[in-house]
Amino acid sequence: MKIHRTVRTALLALRRNPLRALLTTLGIVIGVGAVIAMMEIGNGSSSAIKKSIASMGANTILVLPGTAASGGVSFGSGSVTTLTPQDYEAIIRECPSVSSAAPVVRARTQVVYGSRNWVPSSIIGTTPSFLEVRDWAELAEGEVFSERDVLNANKVCVLGQTLVRELFQGESPVGREIRIKNVSFRVVGVLSAKGANMMGSDQDDILLAPWTTIKYRVAGSTLASVNQSSSSSDTSTTVNSLSKLYPGGQQSLYPVRSDIQAADNPMPVRFTNIDNIMTAAVSSAEISAAIQQITSTLRERHRVRNEEADDFTIRDMTEMTKTLTATTMLMTNLLLCVALISLLVGGVGIMNIMLVSVTERTREIGLRMAVGARARDILRQFLVESVVLCLVGGGAGIMMGHGGSQLVRLFLHWPVENSPGAIAAAVLVSAGVGIIFGYYPAWRASRLDPIEALRYE
Repeated sequence: MKIHRTVRTALLALRRNPLRALLTTLGIVIGVGAVIAMMEIGNGSSSAIKKSIASMGANTILVLPGTAASGGVSFGSGSVTTLTPQDYEAIIRECPSVSSAAPVVRARTQVVYGSRNWVPSSIIGTTPSFLEVRDWAELAEGEVFSERDVLNANKVCVLGQTLVRELFQGESPVGREIRIKNVSFRVVGVLSAKGANMMGSDQDDILLAPWTTIKYRVAGSTLASVNQSSSSSDTSTTVNSLSKLYPGGQQSLYPVRSDIQAADNPMPVRFTNIDNIMTAAVSSAEISAAIQQITSTLRERHRVRNEEADDFTIRDMTEMTKTLTATTMLMTNLLLCVALISLLVGGVGIMNIMLVSVTERTREIGLRMAVGARARDILRQFLVESVVLCLVGGGAGIMMGHGGSQLVRLFLHWPVENSPGAIAAAVLVSAGVGIIFGYYPAWRASRLDPIEALRYE
C-alpha cells in the first residue's frame, strides 16, 4: 500500500468512533499541556532565580593589582599598583565575554550631614557602569551621576539606604550637601535596598561617587603625593601655615600657589592607579572565557613576558556560581521527571486503546489479509493511527499549555518565559510516544492468522 492510502485508511478507522479517539488523545493533551505549562513557568522561575543570584554577584569577576614581595615575604594582593583606568577601558573594548566593567577606588572615612555623622562600610569611587556590574540599575530616588561627572571630577554622590537612614532620618537626601573629609558632595540619588550579602555584610551601607573625585579630592593623589607609599594620605593635613611665620628660602621668579590653594585645588596626576576593576561576565557559562580574555588583555598591556607571572590577580565568585548551577540543574531535572511521568501516562492510555481497537477489529484485519494485505501493511496502518492520535493530542496540548501559562502570568503574576525548544520537543515526543506505545498493538495485529481472525466473533 502507498503511504497516502495507509494514512487515509487510518483516518477513516479513527472516524468510526470519534468519542473514543477524543478520550484516547485526552491523556496526551493533558500530558503535553502540563509539560509546556511547567516548562514555561519553570523557565520564568529559573530566569528569576538566575537574576536574583546574579544580583548578588554570581557573574562578577574581580581584577586586583599584583603582589609585592621582599626578602621572601609577600605583602599580599594589591600591594603593588599595577592597574590603571586605561586597563578597564581595554577590558570593555577587547573582551567580548565581558558585558560591563567599572574601575573602583576605595576610601573609608567619616561622612557628615549637619550634626550627624556616619562611617559607611564602603566609600567607592567608580563610574555609572558599576551599577550594571552589580545589577543595581534601579534607584529608589533621584538619578546616578554621569560620565561627564567622572571626567570633570564633580562632587556628586549616590547614597545607600543605610546611610540615608542614619544621616537623614526620614528626610529626602536628594539635593542636600554632605561632607567627606571637609569636601562637600551633593547627593543626586539614592540606591534601592539590596540587603545583606551571602557573608552577612550590609550592602546598603555604601556611598558611590565618581572615581576621579574620590581619588583626587578625598584620597588625595596629587602631584605632590604621587611618590608617597599610600595613595590615601589627606592633603588637608599638609596645610600648616603657622609653621611658616617668616618668609624664607629662594624667591621664585613666578608666583607659586600657596599650600591652602594647593589643598583646595589639587592637581591630579597624569598617570594614576585604581584599587581594582569589577567586571561582569555575559552569563555564568562565559565566566571562564571572560577570565581568559581579561588575562590575555592585561598581560599584553602590561608587557608581561610568557615566562613571567601575572602582575594582577583575578577572582571569581565560585561559590555563587556553584549555587546557581546547582539550582538550575535541580529545576531542569524536576521538570524532566514530571514530563516523563505525564507522557508515560498518556502513552499507556494510547497503548490500551490501540489494543482494544485491535481486538475489536480482528475480523477486519483477517478480511484485509485474506484479500492480499501483507503484515507490514497492517503494522503501518495501526502505527499511523497511533501517531495521528498522539500528534493531534500534542498540538492541542501545546495550545492548552501555552494558554495555561499565560493565565498564570496574568492572574498570579508569576514569571513566565516562552520555550520554543519545549514546543518542538513536545511535537517530537508526541510522535515518539505514538510509535513506541503503538508498535506493540500494531505488531500484534500484523501477526494475526487470517483464518483465525475471520473466525473471531
